[in-house]
Amino acid sequence: MKNVLDISSIEGNGYKGSYQLRIKRVIDILCCIVAIPVALPIFAIIAIAIKCDDGGPILYRSRRIGKGFSEFDMFKFRSMKVNAPDIRNSDGSTFNSSKDYRVTRVGRVLRETSLDEIAQLINVLLGDMSLIGPRAGDVESKDTYEEDEKDKTLVRPGISGYTQAYYRNNLGVREKRLYDAWYAHNVTFSLDVKILFKTISTVLKRENIYTNATNNTK
Repeated sequence: MKNVLDISSIEGNGYKGSYQLRIKRVIDILCCIVAIPVALPIFAIIAIAIKCDDGGPILYRSRRIGKGFSEFDMFKFRSMKVNAPDIRNSDGSTFNSSKDYRVTRVGRVLRETSLDEIAQLINVLLGDMSLIGPRAGDVESKDTYEEDEKDKTLVRPGISGYTQAYYRNNLGVREKRLYDAWYAHNVTFSLDVKILFKTISTVLKRENIYTNATNNTK
């Protein structure tokens, strides 16, 4: 793949292939059927930990952009304090720091292990998301997409994806969107498998967890 900064046009028709149109969804459903019962004890432990930490809601709903710019509620295990302010960087990306005062004690562990994301298995079952796919964008950013970024919405967003696995939080918003658009045009079973294993490696190595190195304490 070319350097993201050199991409002027994105070619390919991977999103029209039989894997993307039929097989990928079947794999998503089968994996969820297997994974959710196994993950239920983990869900229970996370839920108890969140409640014991600050007594607030267990799940957090975020309005996101899905396939074809459709909107849906994405689930996460709550990692921030209730009614925490939305703090953004200059490029519109979410402020994310190891010293973020908005994050709870349990939430910090969930974020660093990416366990907050596993609640999105619900979204996969509902058909809003896939196990592997582009990062789901915020609804507030819906009108900020440039023409060469819009193709990321040709496919369902994923719990993990190319940018999350290989860069995590180490790219700007435009770079992430361009890589996601590239993925949408080049999605294959073998690529998804590579992304899956790279995701596991990135999480275990705790790479590129935080976007910001500074403290946002009031």
